[in-house]
Amino acid sequence: VVAVVGNAAEHWVAILVAYKNKMDLAVNIAIGSSAQVALFVGPLLVILSFFFGPTPMPLVFNGLEIAGILLAVFIASYIAGSGESTWFEGLMLLAVYVVLGVTFFFT
Repeated sequence: VVAVVGNAAEHWVAILVAYKNKMDLAVNIAIGSSAQVALFVGPLLVILSFFFGPTPMPLVFNGLEIAGILLAVFIASYIAGSGESTWFEGLMLLAVYVVLGVTFFFT
């Protein structure tokens, strides 16, 4: 929720830029937004949990979470590495997202 709300403007700009057929800029905005959340917002929430939460929030990931992050990074780099994409590659990204969501929901 924090990632979507905090970067809603960036997501909207990425959609508008993609609509104008500037896909390289749209992909850069999307990946940069994700990196911002991963490298800034997560650790910031851990630090703030020391002051506002009943117990500190740990920044510890289990094996499934690490595998999910690695899978997402490898798939995104594979898609972005070619410099162009097709509808099938977009469908593949959505399928990975759904599989990860269902996996995390049932574990």
